[in-house]
Amino acid sequence: MSDLDAEQLSAAGSSEPSAQNFELRRERLKERIYSVITMLAVVVGLAQNAHTRHSTAALYVTGTAVGLWLATLVADMQAHRVVHRRLADRREMRNLLSVSSPLLTCAAGPLLMIALSWVGDVDLSTALWIGVGVDVASMAVWGFVGGRGMGGGVLPSCVAGLLDAAIGSGVVMVKVITGH
Repeated sequence: MSDLDAEQLSAAGSSEPSAQNFELRRERLKERIYSVITMLAVVVGLAQNAHTRHSTAALYVTGTAVGLWLATLVADMQAHRVVHRRLADRREMRNLLSVSSPLLTCAAGPLLMIALSWVGDVDLSTALWIGVGVDVASMAVWGFVGGRGMGGGVLPSCVAGLLDAAIGSGVVMVKVITGH
């Protein structure tokens, strides 16, 4: 059980995960996957540009993650106002922040690779392509974990992981083919 799961169970005061906990986990994972797909497009664009500097790459990666997070937060708050006809209270706001926070994690891998490149361990373009590969691989892992979580055997779970990796690879290929 992850720290997040244990924290949610403790907060619920129950030994059984509630439907609300599952919904929170689903929403957080959805945001994480969405942000990884978006970050793939940005990092591929940066990797293709021979003139990309470390500072520019770090700024674009950070800006993309923060921009995604803020856009999601604003959309969630507006949707809450429309549906509930009131502003979110403190507990609801914490939930909105918790759900959207994984959007920020999509920057961690690319920023780490940019930092390794900056200290001279690897060329920037190579570092960015490694970041792309890691993000596609993370999509495969999430697909596999999702397949296993649904009670699928190893083979169906591997197929699910490969399909998710194919989606990530498709985003990469579109960026490579269009050249931007």
